[in-house]
Amino acid sequence: MPATVIDITASLDGFVAGPDASVEHPLGRGGERLHEWAYDSAAWRARHGETGGETGVDDEAIREQITGMGAVVMGRRMFSGGSGPWEDDPMADGWWGDEPPFGVPVFVVTHHRRAPLEKGGTTFVFVTDGVEAAHAQARTAAGERNISVGGGADVVQQLLAAGLVDKLRLHVAPILLGDGVRLFERLDPGRLRFEPQRVVHSPRATHVHYLVHR
Repeated sequence: MPATVIDITASLDGFVAGPDASVEHPLGRGGERLHEWAYDSAAWRARHGETGGETGVDDEAIREQITGMGAVVMGRRMFSGGSGPWEDDPMADGWWGDEPPFGVPVFVVTHHRRAPLEKGGTTFVFVTDGVEAAHAQARTAAGERNISVGGGADVVQQLLAAGLVDKLRLHVAPILLGDGVRLFERLDPGRLRFEPQRVVHSPRATHVHYLVHR
């Protein structure tokens, strides 16, 4: 059955990005360390047009995210790091160059209108009427496949609060960031319950799978 799945990496102290995000440091200071578990995997390298790479637990975690993915919902900051008018955004076409690693429709939640953007095999659709509208459009586009939610934290929190998430795959990197963007910042703890399904370890990360109950 199609599901809406959050796939996100957090530090041991609960941050999904470091402080002071910028064009030079899109994940904040030190934030790139969060994803070191993924960079050498064969699946990650293949998605980014590279060859080789490692197999094993971390590679399987990425393949699980990709398998069955029919659409993506993300926030403006995950797309470009910006927040204002598009003409003022130095990364207005996104972080990924001419070949974004998605290959399915991506719905970007933003306050600023613009026409859809096609790059490589990916179409970015910019949704200005909230996460529920973005989710609804993604559900139509995904059909019988899953909706993947990668971030940022604000969009994750909004989708959880709206009761639109079925599964959480949390990849815990064994690092401390000390400051930055927290994954669970403004959620009502009485409205959500996370049911552990599976825990898989590697030397670089712990992959924890939850069902999300409202």
